[in-house]
Amino acid sequence: MELGQQARANSRTGQKGGAVARVIALLALVAGVALVVVTLFSNGDGYRYKLLFETGGQLVPGNEVAVAGQAVGTIDSIDLTDNSQAEVEVTLDRPLLTGTTAQIRLTSLSGIANRYIALQMGPDPDDELPEGATLAADETTSPVDLDQLFNTFDRRTRAALQNFIQGQATVYTGNSAAARRTYKYFAPSLQAGERLLAELNSDQRALSRFLVEGGRVFGTLAQRREDLSALTQNANEALGAVAAENESFDQALGALPPTMRQANTTFVNLRAALDDLDPLIADLGDVAPDLPGFLRDLRPVARDAIPVLGNLRTAISRSGKTNDLTDALRDLPKAQKSARSAVPRTVTALDDSQHIFEFARPYSPDLVAVLSKLGSGAGYYDFNGHYIRAQGAGSNLFDWDSVSEQLDPIGIAQIYADYPALGTGPFVRCPGGATQANLGWPAPEDHPFLADGELTGECAPTDVPPGP
Repeated sequence: MELGQQARANSRTGQKGGAVARVIALLALVAGVALVVVTLFSNGDGYRYKLLFETGGQLVPGNEVAVAGQAVGTIDSIDLTDNSQAEVEVTLDRPLLTGTTAQIRLTSLSGIANRYIALQMGPDPDDELPEGATLAADETTSPVDLDQLFNTFDRRTRAALQNFIQGQATVYTGNSAAARRTYKYFAPSLQAGERLLAELNSDQRALSRFLVEGGRVFGTLAQRREDLSALTQNANEALGAVAAENESFDQALGALPPTMRQANTTFVNLRAALDDLDPLIADLGDVAPDLPGFLRDLRPVARDAIPVLGNLRTAISRSGKTNDLTDALRDLPKAQKSARSAVPRTVTALDDSQHIFEFARPYSPDLVAVLSKLGSGAGYYDFNGHYIRAQGAGSNLFDWDSVSEQLDPIGIAQIYADYPALGTGPFVRCPGGATQANLGWPAPEDHPFLADGELTGECAPTDVPPGP
């Protein structure tokens, strides 16, 4: 019995829950129907406005009207006003704001009737334009087609532009990856360009003067267009020659950074050298008028120096081994090692022999006379050949008789009496003591030569040939 009562209670509870669910579903259906009715019948015609453009820009009824890329309406009709402007009626799902501007844009470049109107809403969302208002032509912008731009060019300019576009296609063929890496720098460049244009626009007067002067410059260039065309052609040929040496140019660019670093160091050192040249430049003020003549005279010298410099280059660098100055300089370290021990000994020997050279120096004329007169002394000859008439200078073999003015022979005993060292040691005659006083000497008192008394006691002044 208790089980039956409990079952009946559960049945009543389930009936109540089902009734509540049906009521909630019915209320939701009524709310949805009300929302549809409100959507369909509340201001269903939208907001209508008129937009005036200078040209229709290939718009057709049915084209979209968008705000920030989102469609907000369509074009209803396009008419022509009395002053030949395009009057475009549009229907929008939201009202326009004061300060709104309109512009005709292209959806893509692949079609013709693919234009739409882009709206730039005004700044105040509470300041709405009344329905049926008109945006004047100064609040709208008509498009400029590429055909209109190209039609402003003459045939030659269009052909050049066509060649330029084809050249750009050739440049980018196979270089798309490098181009993509390059394009990422466009945004900073455009920002810098925007700042530049802002600076230019800040001073309208200076910009106007710049444009006027620029127009004059371009006018002058237009008068010399033939020369400019030849210059462009020559530049094209020069750039073509550079492109033909692409590999060499790449190697040159690779060597450029170290060259520039070395040049930087050189220029820094050059600054000090230029400071040292300032006094020279200041002193050149007096001799500057003579420089043209000097340079004219220097020209033939420089021309004659060309073969000399060529020979010098051969002497410095020559094919082969051990036959030029470069090889000699390369061997200098070896010579320096060998001379490290030899030179000190040589210096010691020269120091020790210094007194010998000092004593022998005054005898230089006698030594040279031996070398110069020996050939003439041996020039006599007979049927036996050449012979030499010579007299020993070790002692005087004759005595001069002033009465008879003849040379009298000296006996052997007298010779040994006068010269006790004969045969036992050298005789030391003074310089010039082998000749008479009257043979080429300026004065008898200068014979023999005693070097202002420095040789006194070093040689025998009385040991001279007999006779006057």
